[in-house]
Amino acid sequence: MSGPRRAPRALAATAALLLPLTACGAGGDSPAEAKGEKGGKGFPYTVTNCGVKTTFEKAPERAVTMNQHVTEVMLALGLEDRMVGTAFLDDKILPEYRAAYDQIEVVADEYPSHEKLIAAAPDFVYGGYPSAFDKGEGRDRSALVEDGIATRLNVEGCTEGPVGVKELRKELREVARTFGVPERAEKLIAEEKKQLAATAERLKGAKKPAVFVFDSGDSSAFTAGGHGIGNDIVTRAGGRNVFADLDKSFGDVSWEKVVERQPEIAVIYDYGGTPVSAKKKQLLNDPALKDVPAVKNRRFAVLPLSSAVLGPRVPDAVDELADQLHPDRAAR
Repeated sequence: MSGPRRAPRALAATAALLLPLTACGAGGDSPAEAKGEKGGKGFPYTVTNCGVKTTFEKAPERAVTMNQHVTEVMLALGLEDRMVGTAFLDDKILPEYRAAYDQIEVVADEYPSHEKLIAAAPDFVYGGYPSAFDKGEGRDRSALVEDGIATRLNVEGCTEGPVGVKELRKELREVARTFGVPERAEKLIAEEKKQLAATAERLKGAKKPAVFVFDSGDSSAFTAGGHGIGNDIVTRAGGRNVFADLDKSFGDVSWEKVVERQPEIAVIYDYGGTPVSAKKKQLLNDPALKDVPAVKNRRFAVLPLSSAVLGPRVPDAVDELADQLHPDRAAR
């Protein structure tokens, strides 16, 4: 898993904490604003993200994204023309973004080296997980600032306490605002609200089954805790995360705890080199789990990891999981 388990030097220097960028600021009312000339409407813009304060005099025009969910945030906001590179997918890009994605250079299959990142000459680097800004690899945010490159970390990677749809809306709004297109975030948020409300309506009155999220693990189970968007997805899909009391997004728990909490359904995260079939087999073949209702009754649901992180897939993930937890109320 790229994130919970496990980014260059370019352009002009900046001042203060993270500093003004050159850019192409779309979203203004005039052609000059659309090109980011003289900053455009809404600039300068100052934002504090995960403890790093940045002032944008203009919108970035050469962004590199690292991790799938932030790549899809950019594409969902129609910002592919501001992207000069991407890195690190967990699975296939959503079909609706594929044509746009295919026009962008893949800088690295996983995280790029500092040299590869710098070679893309970005003015903005957007990471999905804290590991995107690995200090040991020379990609820490402070080092990139010294290179004249502004950065952003997806807020799920630094928020203290539970993360949910509120934080997703904050992410969309701040990214859209950074690029001078705030109206695009509002459009996405309106669509998201409508979809989530429709799902909630069809689940009204449904019993909430106890859910165990199985990401990976042998000697212990790596599962979704109560502080990640995954927990919010399970809740909105009409389930009850049996490890919601784990005060982190992901964490290891003992198999004894899994048995003790008697989950009725196991939600398997699908990604990487271990297929879902192998994860199901692991659970089914473990004698210690034979009397766990989810295993005994072979009640499994599947969710791609890329749908269980803070990105534009969240409303669809809620719908897809709701259909699996409550097949009698599945959307027709």
